[in-house]
Amino acid sequence: MRIVHAVRSDGFAGVERHIATLAAAQANAGHDVVVVGGDPDRMAAELSPSGVRTIAARSTADVLLAIRREGAEAEIVHAHMTAAEVAASVSAQSPLVVTRHFARARGMTSTGRLAGVLVRRRVRAQIAISRYVAKAVDGEATVIYPGVPVVDVAPGPRRPAVLVVQRLQPEKRTDIALRAFAAADPAGWTLDIIGRGPEEPALRALARRLGVADRVRFLGFRDDVSEQMSGAGVLLAPCDVEGLGLSVLEAMAHALPVVASRAGAHGETVGSVAGARLHDPEDWEMAGRLLAELVADAGEREDYGARLADAQRARFTPEAQVAGTDAVYRKVMG
Repeated sequence: MRIVHAVRSDGFAGVERHIATLAAAQANAGHDVVVVGGDPDRMAAELSPSGVRTIAARSTADVLLAIRREGAEAEIVHAHMTAAEVAASVSAQSPLVVTRHFARARGMTSTGRLAGVLVRRRVRAQIAISRYVAKAVDGEATVIYPGVPVVDVAPGPRRPAVLVVQRLQPEKRTDIALRAFAAADPAGWTLDIIGRGPEEPALRALARRLGVADRVRFLGFRDDVSEQMSGAGVLLAPCDVEGLGLSVLEAMAHALPVVASRAGAHGETVGSVAGARLHDPEDWEMAGRLLAELVADAGEREDYGARLADAQRARFTPEAQVAGTDAVYRKVMG
């Protein structure tokens, strides 16, 4: 099957990582896949080993032209995010499938409402990355969970570090992670924050006010996140509006214990295992208590991490994602 994925983007964040993982898995399953959009260098580096061709698309016009060229022979055009959906609605001759990554309906602005009308007329099927997203979007959507590769977890002790891996944007609530770490006050542990964003100055100031600045490390962008997860002790995931959370899935794959908000889609990932450490939204004191309990019990950290890894291997793999996506494609084409 010839598949064209499209997103209007020159970055490589959650949506682009989702596309890259799915496209590579589809190519490995025997499909002919092209990806339009995303950071050109990162996409090429991620996808060239699997033979997926990549095309830069920084503007909606770039996406439109690329789909017009590449989509003529495609059996499916698969768009991600509103701008690419609009471009594909105008230019794609093949059946159009879209993935909804965020828990909101189209049409927050007048332009968005007009775009929503256009897209809904052309879309043959919608995929949602979680039940949480499916309940919030306009129109019916088939839930297909994103997958992450299975990791061969090496046994052995982990370093006393709590990880946060996310963009430093207000909605990610990194401030809750800082407050939880300060409340737990784990002796000899550090809080390692991986990610960049406009909230960093305010978060640094908060760390100073909480008296933990000497134990909080702002690591910025890292290309060794997998290694960081393999060695860390706990991951904090405080975002209350997470559509799914690829970083949480990656932590699960690495058998890294997770303390997460009960809101968003965390209940579908972390919450799928017995003894899940989920705190009420914005309740940093509860998050701190859960973190303190894990820090104090190395055996439970190991057991909890193993349960999370088992859940990832059972339900959140690229192979399962490809199988579910193929079923949607076949229904659309049939």
